[in-house]
Amino acid sequence: MSENSQFRFGTATGVGSMPGGDAREAAKTVTGIFEDFPFLPELPARGPGADMIGRTAGMLVELYARVEPSGWRLGDRPGRDTKRARSWLGEDLDALEEFTQDYEGPLKVQAVGPWTLAANLELRGGEAALSDPGACRDLAASLAEGLRLHLAEVQRRIPGAQLVLQLDEPSLTAVLRGQVKSASGYRTHRAVDRQVVEQTLRDLAGMHTAGPVVVHSCAPDVPFALLRRAGAAAVSFDFSLLTERDDETIGEAVEGGTRLFTGVVPGTEGPLSDPAGSVMGVRTLWRRLGLSPGLLAEAVTVTPACGLAGVSPGYARTALAHCARAARSLADNPE
Repeated sequence: MSENSQFRFGTATGVGSMPGGDAREAAKTVTGIFEDFPFLPELPARGPGADMIGRTAGMLVELYARVEPSGWRLGDRPGRDTKRARSWLGEDLDALEEFTQDYEGPLKVQAVGPWTLAANLELRGGEAALSDPGACRDLAASLAEGLRLHLAEVQRRIPGAQLVLQLDEPSLTAVLRGQVKSASGYRTHRAVDRQVVEQTLRDLAGMHTAGPVVVHSCAPDVPFALLRRAGAAAVSFDFSLLTERDDETIGEAVEGGTRLFTGVVPGTEGPLSDPAGSVMGVRTLWRRLGLSPGLLAEAVTVTPACGLAGVSPGYARTALAHCARAARSLADNPE
């Protein structure tokens, strides 16, 4: 991460998805709450093409996908599903551009990473792209080019933004462990070699030369060491899923300059503790690792535990504002 070590991340941001289908309202919310680190909201409630897989499939170059009863499947030409995905992305960009006039600072955009995409996109025969190493390579190359064009478009619309690319990889651990089910459901796909996984992510991270790459997963057992070696400047995760087994790799990551996007605010509705209480676990982890409290504000960005698509708009606003207040508490009182 050395080339990104001087990058100024914000102290709090969201994960990506938001409830509802109003792009302007979502953009107004995230830019109003996160004045120093907004993100491009995703609104999956609108339907196929606004969902995580469909949205990223719409960014692919020279590969196209359509909705089948079993999920998203690669096809020969762009159809209405691709066009819908691209139209909604354009609507989201229009809304974000409207509320970021003259903005200067970090801005996060999200897309599904190559391995979660390979695990969830079907080939023409109905099996996951993950089953075919050649298809995985083609998908990663198409994604890299699509993301390059997408980031260039965001930069054109918001010239003062320092773009942070978040790759969503909730299926990554399952890919590494051979736990992704086949189309029949009776077997699983073979585990992908860790070096192949790492190199693919490194190539994609290297594509975004203008800014840092964050890898997000709200699944258990996030492979922190692999992601750090692959060039991730930050890792975004559900803090409640950490165990003491993760201590050593997290300590090494922080000391190596990797930033932690700690998902400490619940992504499901319920009462919230006071802001200081939400980051108590982060302070405890810091003490357990023997890290300097002064490093906290430089090493941690506070986020919800996962996306907020499944909650009410009111809770989403409350949770995001809570992240901002919890981050201030961490900065003001690192001990």
